[in-house]
Amino acid sequence: MFTMTYQSPIGPLYLAEQDGAITHLKFTPILGEAKETPLLKQAAEQLDAYFAGTLQTFDLPLAPSGTPFQMRCWQELQKIPYGITWSYKMLAEAADSPKGYRAVGLANNRNPISIFIPCHRVVGASGSLTGYGGGLSNKSFLLELEGVPSR
Repeated sequence: MFTMTYQSPIGPLYLAEQDGAITHLKFTPILGEAKETPLLKQAAEQLDAYFAGTLQTFDLPLAPSGTPFQMRCWQELQKIPYGITWSYKMLAEAADSPKGYRAVGLANNRNPISIFIPCHRVVGASGSLTGYGGGLSNKSFLLELEGVPSR
């Protein structure tokens, strides 16, 4: 696995790729060989454009690793449009687990490719910001960047 550190407006982000696909985007360091590969460079360029407000949809090969249920949740997360939020209930329904709010919350929490798989777009039923591995201030920043009003 190759890794690189990306300096973002919300602090360092840690990227990893393996076998030609992004496997991680984390707020904490990732073990691996530090090497700026063409794919990691492309990911950094897309993050630059995202943080500049000029990119709304990422176009990168992603390869998260998880349980079948987690993978289903992460696939549904990728359907949430830029600037839109879903509740945990909406995500549970989309993942064919209409009563599984807690389960989708746990899957959201274990998302290994934050931002590219936009778990920051999931909020509480009232629209309130709830849990985010990168911290609520970063979740708020990302949503405001996307034009979602603060609540």
